[in-house]
Amino acid sequence: MAVALTGNQAALLREKHIAELVTLMPDGSPQITPVWIDTDGTNVLVNTAAGRVKTRNIERDPRVAVGVIDPDSPYERVLNIRGRVIDIATDGADDHIDSLARKYMGVDSYPGRNPAEQRVILTIEVDHTSGV
Repeated sequence: MAVALTGNQAALLREKHIAELVTLMPDGSPQITPVWIDTDGTNVLVNTAAGRVKTRNIERDPRVAVGVIDPDSPYERVLNIRGRVIDIATDGADDHIDSLARKYMGVDSYPGRNPAEQRVILTIEVDHTSGV
């Protein structure tokens, strides 16, 4: 069952912090990836490319975990999320990665774009939170 993010939790997700995204490998073992993070105020948003390990894992099993730590306050501002990917969308994904590049790198266009890859937005519905 989905839970709402608090204002402080959403604020932390909007800040320039690297998050850790955990997906499940076919054998059930965890796979962890550092990612840029975003929120629409309700869900957690992650931008990646189709066909990567995390995307393949999510297509098979949508359960994920996300961890965010504010390095300036690592004991007070920590957020742990468990949830499920409810959408993998291509629509708007190129614009979204550019907005994340502005947030994280201060540039207008994502410099790591590979024209051979299809960008996707992973929408994570939050089932459980702890912290912040």
